[in-house]
Amino acid sequence: MAKNIVLIGMMGCGKTTVGGLLARRLGRELVDTDALIEQRQGRSIPDIFAQEGEAHFRALELELCRGSSGQDGLIIACGGGLPLQDEAIAALKENGVVFWLDRDPGETYDALDVSGRPLAQAGREDFVRRYQDRAPIYRRWADYIIPCGDGPQAVEQLISTIYREVSKP
Repeated sequence: MAKNIVLIGMMGCGKTTVGGLLARRLGRELVDTDALIEQRQGRSIPDIFAQEGEAHFRALELELCRGSSGQDGLIIACGGGLPLQDEAIAALKENGVVFWLDRDPGETYDALDVSGRPLAQAGREDFVRRYQDRAPIYRRWADYIIPCGDGPQAVEQLISTIYREVSKP
């Protein structure tokens, strides 16, 4: 039974990209919580936020986490706000090793396409403040904190670090 690999961090830090590459390298399934919610709901996250609000979206995340926690061998790329829900991240941590992909928030925002991201609409300063608010929460839940940067070399280094950690006996 292989523990799940759970990736947390701010939107745009590379969780989905790194998760996909890890899934291929390890022969595991990638579960991107945001993409799976969109698929199950048949609409985009911005639509869910606009029609039902953030609280409804967070309830969908919690339901997804409860279901995923009982599975083994997954790579789970979490939405940036998921760790703010103790119950959701705790469910994933029951059968998972949590990696915080910690990327400079200013660099992240500058590289981010904010269209389709409801919580990135207030600008760079708000994004950096949101990171500062979330960092202690990410730190609390993380088994490993992985600093990350831009570019293919940085991504490969990040994947190698995670791979080494999960391959230890």
